[in-house]
Amino acid sequence: MKRLPWTDIRLDHYGKATRHHRIEIRRLRTTAFRHLDCPGARQAIQAVRWRRDLTSGKLSIQRLYVVTSLPAGAASGAEPAGWIRVHWKIESQLHHVRDTTFTEDASRIRSGGLRCVMATLRNLAISAFRQDGRTNIAAACRHTARDPRRPLTALGIT
Repeated sequence: MKRLPWTDIRLDHYGKATRHHRIEIRRLRTTAFRHLDCPGARQAIQAVRWRRDLTSGKLSIQRLYVVTSLPAGAASGAEPAGWIRVHWKIESQLHHVRDTTFTEDASRIRSGGLRCVMATLRNLAISAFRQDGRTNIAAACRHTARDPRRPLTALGIT
């Protein structure tokens, strides 16, 4: 998808925002196609985010390529841009919690299937706490660890 002629494709969405001491510019281009190795794929989307930190002046550019089964014209440029932002917000929140609370990136688990099992258990814990209305996952883990019955109660088992 990177090799598609993105510079020749018209801009579908442009957004600029200043938040959290940074300026973000988001651009989205969409093109329909028929030849990809993804069954049911109808469109390719390129989302580019320029982010400048106002305190340090550091500039970062991220390119994201998305494949969708939506037919051309089914959604305006702003809708897929919103979907991408929501997806990355969820992804960032989950990864941040998994890395800071569970120190997943520092994990020494290297066995094939065990890594997936541990990631699933971490996701289960985070999801159970969030469904229980907890926003501080670290505090919820400490609270739950103090009594062996609390994890079962949090999951609705007892």
